[in-house]
Amino acid sequence: MNKNQLIDALIAKHHQKREMCLLSKADMTVVVEGLSDIVHEQLARGEEITLPGIGKFSVTERAARTGRNPQTGEALEIPASRQPKFKAAKVLKEAVANG
Repeated sequence: MNKNQLIDALIAKHHQKREMCLLSKADMTVVVEGLSDIVHEQLARGEEITLPGIGKFSVTERAARTGRNPQTGEALEIPASRQPKFKAAKVLKEAVANG
């Protein structure tokens, strides 16, 4: 599902639940982009963010390590880094497992 499909699906879900309060595609685009911005900002600060029913995003520290170039076999140093991490909520795991 791409961004436009997500926006269309969210509009359809919203209109099913709140028939009297219709949102335009432009309004829902602002909401989706706002959520993305908030997740980016929180993770950039090293903070966690939980989306109920979906999961938790956090940042993990990866230590520096020695790797190998697969073509030459030459050893190379991989620097330490911060990486985003996602842990799925139990509800999401169950929904995927049960189809």
